[in-house]
Amino acid sequence: MTSAMYTHSVPVFKQMLTALKTILAQASEHAAAKSIEPDALLQARLAPDMFALLKQVQIAADFARGISARLAGVEVPTYAGQEKSFADLDALLTQTLAFLDSVNASQFEGKEGAEIVLRPGTPKEKNLNGQAYLANYGLPQFFFHVTTAYDILRHNGLAIGKRDFMGAY
Repeated sequence: MTSAMYTHSVPVFKQMLTALKTILAQASEHAAAKSIEPDALLQARLAPDMFALLKQVQIAADFARGISARLAGVEVPTYAGQEKSFADLDALLTQTLAFLDSVNASQFEGKEGAEIVLRPGTPKEKNLNGQAYLANYGLPQFFFHVTTAYDILRHNGLAIGKRDFMGAY
């Protein structure tokens, strides 16, 4: 039997990040076809106090890696966060998907009650069990950033819809 913790995380992250890769490729093609400077899209944001597209994608990838690693009991892979282009974001998502392929369902067995410490040693430190970490913190954070990336591109004229957002399932 496959762990529900695994089933509700890794395959979902893979589906959504693969869809995001496809959308970003469409955005790159759109920019080229319409003679739009790629940075106009990469630095676009929905509101002045929100992160730009580039950062939204980076954070979505960070959450997918971090959640999966913590629940699998492995070290969280880190990346420098120096992406500056659509090609860089594609490479980041490719690396993230490769990491997700490296964890397996058995590593998630019994992690519902595992203690997850967020922001250890800071005034914002928070302790959650594995189930609450995934359901109430991790997945909402991940979906917020994937959705915001989608919304930025849609708002800036990319002809995408729900099927693009969902990807293959």
